[in-house]
Amino acid sequence: MSLTLDNNRNRPSPRASNGAAGSVVSANVARLAPRWTIAFIAFVGAFVINEPAPYELFLAVAMVVFLFFGMRLSQLSISLATLFVLFNIGGMLSMFTMSAYGDIPLYLAVSLFLGLSSVFWCAAIEADMGRLRTIMRGYVIGATITSLLGIAGYFGAFPGAEVFTRYDRAMGAFQDPNVFGPFLVLPSLYLIYGLLYRSMTLAPVRLVLLMVIVLGLFLSFSRGAWGVIALSGGLLYFFLLATETSIQQRFKLLMLGAFGFGALILMIVIALQFEAVSDMFEQRARLAQEYDSAEVGRFARHAIGFAWALENPLGIGPLEFGKILGEDTHNIWVKSLMAYGWLGFFSWLFMTICTLIGGGRLLGRIRPWQPYLLCAYAAFIGHLGLGWLIDTDHWRHFYLIIGIIWGCMALEANHLRQQTIAQTA
Repeated sequence: MSLTLDNNRNRPSPRASNGAAGSVVSANVARLAPRWTIAFIAFVGAFVINEPAPYELFLAVAMVVFLFFGMRLSQLSISLATLFVLFNIGGMLSMFTMSAYGDIPLYLAVSLFLGLSSVFWCAAIEADMGRLRTIMRGYVIGATITSLLGIAGYFGAFPGAEVFTRYDRAMGAFQDPNVFGPFLVLPSLYLIYGLLYRSMTLAPVRLVLLMVIVLGLFLSFSRGAWGVIALSGGLLYFFLLATETSIQQRFKLLMLGAFGFGALILMIVIALQFEAVSDMFEQRARLAQEYDSAEVGRFARHAIGFAWALENPLGIGPLEFGKILGEDTHNIWVKSLMAYGWLGFFSWLFMTICTLIGGGRLLGRIRPWQPYLLCAYAAFIGHLGLGWLIDTDHWRHFYLIIGIIWGCMALEANHLRQQTIAQTA
């Protein structure tokens, strides 16, 4: 009796092969589509010439779609949502002290939406750690383009380019140089990290992008942005040195840090050779401007706001402070007290403390998401300092920074939970 071996018996049929290939493609699409969707949203955050901006429109749709397809809200993201809801309930209570509401309901709706955007970023990152990289790539590309627009506008590179400037200061595709400048801090930190730790193959590209973004930030002539990049950059450098265990790598960091600082000084010196740049720099580099130290200037308004808060626990109503004194609070803490009352103030304070403590305790832990946490945490502290000089409650990118930190906190919580399960199994 002879046996005939069927060589095709164990081979998958063409139909089965096509089905398996189709499943792989579907799985890749299901994984990559959400990543590139949120990367695109981070990208359009660099273009806020008109409101509502494309960022709000795309983000609103994404929030609904992601929730519809089962995006999970963990205990951590729900806690963050609760803090922002309480913050805006404080605003609603403050609104009821006013005789006429005007645009206040819309203002508070935007505040709540931006707060919940942090929750979205947190939950999206928790669901897929790989989204961190695509978010930052989208952010960097957007920051580069808006920086180029600001630079072109400042130097009048083409007819009509002045639309990207205000008060002879670069503002890119934003409405205010004082928001444009701080927006560029996080992508700058991310590119610096990439130059120090990522593959050298893309180092020239990262260096060019960094130079464009830093030049855009400098030409915004925002003293706040200059302070934030200096503080945040110094903190990131300190975090890297403190968490680095290799002596060789620490020496490399010291050398590259010295080289980078020298290159930055050289770029500033070159920029100052242009008369318009040097004149504006001399004007903006003064520590206190006239509107800071005037009788009802920025710092006087801070004192007035804190004094009024003692007599008005519900606040005086959103946007009322500026109508009464002619200028806004220019201080996030005074803004919280005046526009959101004591409830809003303590909600914002508690959110800040939770972010500082929750993110800070993870800085030294070697995790795949540590680079993003380090950059976002350094940028967050810089923005906290800036919050004493300007209102940040409607800054889109600030809520993204918060969302990144809380997303990393959620990833860490899941990591520890899985470790515990593995140890007890």
